[in-house]
Amino acid sequence: MGMPAFDSHVALRGRGKELAALEQVLTTARSGSSAVLVLRGEAGIGKTALLDYAAGRAVGFRTVGVAGIESEMELPFAGLHRLCAPMLGRLHKLPGPQRDALSVAFGLREGEAPNRFLVGLAVIGLLAGATADRPLACLVDDAQWLDDGSLQVLAFVARRLMAESVALVFALREPAGDDVRELAGLPELIVNGLSDPDARALLSSAVRVPLDPLVRDRIVAEAHGNPMVLLALPRALAPTELAGGFWLPGRRHSESCIETVFHQQFRSLPQDSRRLLLTAAAEPTGDVDLLWRATGLQEIPVDAAAPAEAAGLVELGTKVRFRHPLVRSAIYGRASAPDRRAAHRALAEATDPHLDPDRRAWHRAHAAARRDEGVAVDLERSAGRAQGRGGAAAAASFLRWAAELTPDPARRVTRALAAAQAAIDVGGADQAHNMLAAAEAGPLNDLQRARLERLRARLVFSQVRGGDAPRLLLDAAHRLAPLDAALARDTLLEAVGAAIFAGRLSEGPGQREVAEAARSGPAPSVPPRMVDVLLDSMAGLIIDGHADGVDAIRRALHVVRLEQRTDATNADRRWLWLAFRVTPEPLAAELWDDDAWYELAAGAVGIAREAGALAVLPMALTYQAFCHVHAGEFQTAAALIDEATAISEAAGGVPMMYTSLVLAAWRGQESQALDLIETTTNEVVSRGEGRALSLADYATAVLYNGLGRYEDALAAATRVCQYEDLGFFGWALVELIEAAARSGRPEAAVSALNQLIERTRASGTDWALGTEACSRALLSDDQDAGAADGLYREAIEHLERCRVTVHLARARLLYGEWLRRQSRRQESRAQLRSAHEVFSGIGAEGFAERARRELLATGETVRKRTVGAASQLTGQEAQIARLARDGHTNAEIGAQLFISPRTVEWHLGNVFTKLGVSSRRQLRSVSLTATMAHADR
Repeated sequence: MGMPAFDSHVALRGRGKELAALEQVLTTARSGSSAVLVLRGEAGIGKTALLDYAAGRAVGFRTVGVAGIESEMELPFAGLHRLCAPMLGRLHKLPGPQRDALSVAFGLREGEAPNRFLVGLAVIGLLAGATADRPLACLVDDAQWLDDGSLQVLAFVARRLMAESVALVFALREPAGDDVRELAGLPELIVNGLSDPDARALLSSAVRVPLDPLVRDRIVAEAHGNPMVLLALPRALAPTELAGGFWLPGRRHSESCIETVFHQQFRSLPQDSRRLLLTAAAEPTGDVDLLWRATGLQEIPVDAAAPAEAAGLVELGTKVRFRHPLVRSAIYGRASAPDRRAAHRALAEATDPHLDPDRRAWHRAHAAARRDEGVAVDLERSAGRAQGRGGAAAAASFLRWAAELTPDPARRVTRALAAAQAAIDVGGADQAHNMLAAAEAGPLNDLQRARLERLRARLVFSQVRGGDAPRLLLDAAHRLAPLDAALARDTLLEAVGAAIFAGRLSEGPGQREVAEAARSGPAPSVPPRMVDVLLDSMAGLIIDGHADGVDAIRRALHVVRLEQRTDATNADRRWLWLAFRVTPEPLAAELWDDDAWYELAAGAVGIAREAGALAVLPMALTYQAFCHVHAGEFQTAAALIDEATAISEAAGGVPMMYTSLVLAAWRGQESQALDLIETTTNEVVSRGEGRALSLADYATAVLYNGLGRYEDALAAATRVCQYEDLGFFGWALVELIEAAARSGRPEAAVSALNQLIERTRASGTDWALGTEACSRALLSDDQDAGAADGLYREAIEHLERCRVTVHLARARLLYGEWLRRQSRRQESRAQLRSAHEVFSGIGAEGFAERARRELLATGETVRKRTVGAASQLTGQEAQIARLARDGHTNAEIGAQLFISPRTVEWHLGNVFTKLGVSSRRQLRSVSLTATMAHADR
């Protein structure tokens, strides 16, 4: 923050609701819990004054604060470093991995790129430690101007704080704040304009000369209740304009109006004072010693500060503090380019190249009037250091500057391509487009031209995940083939992945065409890389079909599993990430191998956690959640989905909803499931993800089969089976067979069964064979009861050896239904009762009700399941309960779930109360699957 924007007794007139909200946040922190609030509003509306009020009311608190600075947005973790600086004395008390991650992020030591989540956990540890003797108030002004790394970590921390005495308040400018999605979903308060009576009273209190009523009313109308406009605008008018009624202002944006007033005050200062203030505005850290060194290099006298301080624009004490962020932007934004360059040049010369080389390079870049190879080299080095600290966005920005300032056209192309790739990796589409255009304008050799095409294709895929991406990637692979065989095969695997995602919505080549291109493309490396094994197996599966391709699938799964076990720390992370993306769900599902799927998904989560892979961990958690859905562990699946969603939001990503669709379908709550399916369908169509459309239809078929609405299930399953999307086509055949058999459509069921048998027999796993036996039993001739009975028993026997609890319970349900129709009521009750208990216990309401109806038809009375307090654990409570039951300490649980040990302890207290236990040891005697089945409904 800065100096108070204006007198608090004036500025806070009419702010009763806002003050009450801030008091509640402070009261909550005093009581021992955390509280978060995001203040949103336009420039000058009073957000900074409200933060000043909170700071003043935080009596007995330790108070720390930071204000985002627009010019500092490209420096990684700069804002977070300034916020945490007063607490770094406790850095040595953090666990080693957290301490190291934060030290590297802040540039306190060299090291590999830090785990982003360890950085977040380290900040939680610092904040929690700072509350040991008193509560902590963290006040963040102009959050929209924080660098990406700082904002992501603070948003992550805001969502993970709970049992710490921390009050965390953000002030966020709108409309710029609309794009700060990291803070979306946190408790917020919109700060609106003052009412007309309050606006008039505020204006009257600020004006010391006669005010014509017409002018007063016009100012109030123009200000729209904005306090800073009301206070600043009269200062720009002459007394005659205020009193005479001859002022006719035009409509203007409040921010522009305020900046104009501040700039007029700035322009009234002596020239040396203006040069000093511009230098201060160009220096984002507020380092007063650096400012004095820079002004000395410009031969600005020390007494030039006095007029600026007397005007109330700045305060020069131990830090440089502007009256308001708009003062800084008014000064810097309206300065001429030569004047800004002169200020940055002096700051660069005043910055120690050994202690702060990156900020020096940053100032040199802003000072450059023309291309300069020396500056470009410094920026390139800074990009490497930023990447090493986990500042991927900053690295992309440094590389962009390096490219723009490179004099040699050929070298400029190389740097522009590097900048484009870095921008794609961090989601900077506009910057990537600009850098690719810059590269294209230069002298490109054949390999650079091919790399440029590949990057364009990757950019398309990163934005839409389908559509035209398969064609673009395939074209790039063809161009790369004679120039760089390994990169060509990398691109071919990307093209296969894009074709799988695009599915029916591909605007170019389909999966088969891409697979054929892969097969006829460059030969694999010797020895083959993991990418080579994946590419060949995927191509074989798509071209040769399931029966002939199953052995290659097994080999690919074996290679990735081996990579996870033996070389995870040295593996090429990008292709291991692609393996996670392609292998755990589609390939393991194609093979009906629940053991491989479980191991791959769990391994992916472990490696992603260890590496702090921001893009990978939510995806890996989602795949692991899918395993738990099949295992009937809905609550665990929901907890993993919640964690994946929280991480995606904290990282600014788009949550993956695929597993949520299937989980909602199995839970059988029709309205919620259909709403989620419809929302997801609309989103994926806009991105060109045809495969996700099939998944939505598959989930619909599961939902309706569970509800016993077989015609609807048949329609959905038929839509799925029109496209052989990888990973769940076999599952869709199972839904189609049941729906068709129950709808009197045996011809459709038989056709689907023939396709299913081709897959299940080639696979040969218990899951596959059990599924096949159950489907064959459904279509058995009623005259051959013995064969049907044997097939149902065979299905149950196979499925009992798997992790697929929901499919085992479903086989028992189908067997029980068949037994009842065979008038074998006693036997049917045993199967139906078992199915009902499992479905009720895990929360599969549709299938549970179907089993209940069948039991009632046998003459058995079935009580509906009651949900008590013990089954109301939240997703996070359930995860903590399981980890505590398995012997993990609070610190270990906190490290895994990215929360503090104190929050773990707080959650465990709730768990013990809900489950009626008093210790971790007693958790071992509680059936967590049963008691948590209805959590997070």
